[in-house]
Amino acid sequence: MSDNKLVNAIKNKGKNLESEMSFFGHLEALRWHLMRAAVSVIVFTVIAFWNFKWIYQTIIMGPFNPKTFWTFKVMCDIGTHFHIDDLCVTDINAQLVSNEVGGQFMLQLNSSILIGIICSIPYILWELWRFIKPALLEKERKAANGFVFYATSLFVVGILFGYYILAPESIAFLASYSVSPDIHNMFTVASYLSILSTVTLITGVTFELPIFIYILASIGILSGTFMRRTRRYAIIVIMIIGAILSPSPDMLTTTVATIPLFILYEVGILIAARIEKKRLKKHDDLMAS
Repeated sequence: MSDNKLVNAIKNKGKNLESEMSFFGHLEALRWHLMRAAVSVIVFTVIAFWNFKWIYQTIIMGPFNPKTFWTFKVMCDIGTHFHIDDLCVTDINAQLVSNEVGGQFMLQLNSSILIGIICSIPYILWELWRFIKPALLEKERKAANGFVFYATSLFVVGILFGYYILAPESIAFLASYSVSPDIHNMFTVASYLSILSTVTLITGVTFELPIFIYILASIGILSGTFMRRTRRYAIIVIMIIGAILSPSPDMLTTTVATIPLFILYEVGILIAARIEKKRLKKHDDLMAS
């Protein structure tokens, strides 16, 4: 009896050691994935820092120049065509200042890091996929094969939508808003960068909605039936998100901000319904066998 106990103890100890080694092996693999992702961010950050003059004048200051920025030109053309003068923004009545020692250096550094992160998102997602992939079954790998492509595409479209559509209108509205002519608008360049990056990044993440829905539906938290049943509440939430992303009181701007979210939600319903249908079919096949 004692020999059997000893043998079982050794076996259990071996299993525990094997699981611990497996756990630490996964940690080691994760560490290398994170390190490679960090190197990618550093490389893009250095490139952005080195070319910051062009980035600042062309990209960062783009939404602050109504005369040259593409969005404002299009809005003016639409306003002229439909005789809506409010759509045409010809000037942003505000000045940007730096009121801290080293403020402009920190602007360049923070902006470069932000651009480094954004440019590295596709590679970071790829490293994430490489880490998760070995733990998936063959069917799950095939089902999630386009994860990096779809997640990156949605993020890039969201970034572009936020930068070209939402950010210019938000900046124009907030910069020109005045409660008294005695108050002159002079914003720190850091606050301007904060608004621009916040609106752009939040929009990029929000456009990942179908991916989030796919993950939640795959683990059984969401279903197409539930999403259809709660659509009216989702519409209210989407309108609130659209109003936050686009603080302008202009109804047209708010509508433009919310339409893509409605479309993404409807796409999410189709994705969740498809996964639900597959799950039910699998259940029926199992019961029939």
